[in-house]
Amino acid sequence: MRSYYILLKPAIVFLLAGLFISSCASKKDVVYFQNAGSFETIVDKNKSTPKFKVDDVISIHVSTLDKEASVPFNLFAGTESGNLTPTQVDYLVDESGEIDFPVIGKIKVAGLSPDELRMKLRNDLNEFLKDPIINIRLRNFSVTVLGEVNRPGTYPVVGEQITILEALGLAGDMTIKGQRKNVMVIRDFDGTKVYNRIDLTRKEALTSPVYYLTQNDVVYVEPNRSATTASNLDNRASIAVSIASVLITSTVILLTRIN
Repeated sequence: MRSYYILLKPAIVFLLAGLFISSCASKKDVVYFQNAGSFETIVDKNKSTPKFKVDDVISIHVSTLDKEASVPFNLFAGTESGNLTPTQVDYLVDESGEIDFPVIGKIKVAGLSPDELRMKLRNDLNEFLKDPIINIRLRNFSVTVLGEVNRPGTYPVVGEQITILEALGLAGDMTIKGQRKNVMVIRDFDGTKVYNRIDLTRKEALTSPVYYLTQNDVVYVEPNRSATTASNLDNRASIAVSIASVLITSTVILLTRIN
């Protein structure tokens, strides 16, 4: 029996060591906002206001007390089968950052917020309409979350803003293997990609310029050290299992012959 244990001991120790190392994950690697104190207040001075970009799809509806007067300023497609209500046409921001608005013509919208565009349209329409009411909505506001999250994918955003925490919440939060200290946000400015990183283990993340996401942002969560270590040990663990299997088989055969 003692010889049996001596033969098996190296394989068992090597296998257990590999499993222990691959499962290690420090608390400091997975806890959010570790330096935040109780009842601590942070003033949010980094409010995000969405700005229209090239290829954005914008819904604009103009209305007044005189319904007939506002009709020329709204575009509608033909009625669908079984639907008596016409479908309003959205506006696509072209490569020049403009939309072609009825009666008024080309309007530069890239770089404007919904409120700024609303004010601009109201001024342009004052000569045609009395007290126009203008509703504007960004139709293609979505964010993509990839990497070490539970549900990677692209998520539509309802409203005019979303934080990186809310985006991660939509994706089911990071897995235990997600690198919280170095989350990447890829942002597009009319064809120019800007890469930003944010440390979600620190309270300063709340004031980061990428804490509030913009339309079509991509959030990428890298694997942390435990995930990388586990990946590196995959082959070693496989080898250890093979060695243990061979040793056990050889020992059983040897003991069978001795008996």
